[in-house]
Amino acid sequence: MGFAIMKGIAGSSTASNTELYAYDPNSDQVERLSEFGVSACKSEKEILEKCKYVFLAVKPQVIETVLETAAPFTTPDTVFVSIAAGISVEFIVSKTIPEAKVILVMPNTPLLLGEGASALSHNNMVTDEEFNIILNIFNVCGKAAVLPLDKMKEIIAINGSSPAFIYLFAKGFMEYAEKEGIASETALSLFAQTLIGSAKMLTDSGYTVDELIRMVSSPGGTTLAGLDAFYEGKLTDIVGDACERCTKRAYELSK
Repeated sequence: MGFAIMKGIAGSSTASNTELYAYDPNSDQVERLSEFGVSACKSEKEILEKCKYVFLAVKPQVIETVLETAAPFTTPDTVFVSIAAGISVEFIVSKTIPEAKVILVMPNTPLLLGEGASALSHNNMVTDEEFNIILNIFNVCGKAAVLPLDKMKEIIAINGSSPAFIYLFAKGFMEYAEKEGIASETALSLFAQTLIGSAKMLTDSGYTVDELIRMVSSPGGTTLAGLDAFYEGKLTDIVGDACERCTKRAYELSK
C-alpha cells in the first residue's frame, strides 16, 4: 500500500516541486520506489528531519514502536498521514507530541491500479491547505471522500475490507463456471466487466439499488430464480454481519 501511495504522490500535481523520501527496514522495498524519484533514508530520524508530510504505511501492530522512535524528531509542523486500520488520532498524539497534526486514511488495494477508494479525516491541528494536499494525492489514485473522525472505523468494511468480500463473491461464480465447463478466462473477463458495468450503473444511472435490481429481474425469469437463493440465504444479513465483525475488530485494534 505504501508503494501505491508513493506512486500516487509521484503522479500528483504536488510532486512537481516536492522531494520524496522513504524508509523501510527492508531496503528492497525502498529500492522499488526509485523509479518514482524517491530517495532512500537510513532511519525514521532522517525521514522526520527531511519531511513535513510523513506517511505511516505500517501495520497497526507495529505502529506504536514506529511512533515512539519518531517522537523525539516530531515538530508542530510535521503532518502524520496514517493508514493503520483502527489507530486513532488520540493514540498518535499520545505517542508523539500534543500538537501533532494527524490525517487518518482508509485506502484500499485497487489504489495499486489508480482505482482506489479512500476515506480521509483529520484533527483540528491540520490546516485546510495541508489536508487538501493529501486529499489531492488520494484523488489522483482513484476517488477520495472526507469523513468525520468518529466514522473512520466503520468505513473500513465499506471500502477497506470490501474488496476481499467482493473477490470471495467472484470466486463463487468462477467455481460455478468451472463446474459447467466454461473457460476460466472467459468467465473472469465477463464477470469482471459485469462488476465494472454494474458499478457504473450504481454511480451514474440515477437509479436506486432497488430499482436497478428490478430492472434486471423479469417476472418469472432466470434472475428472480437466482435471487430467490440469495434471499433464502439472507445475503444482505450476511453482508451486514461481515461489516459489523470488521468494525468490531477495528475497535479491538484501536489504540
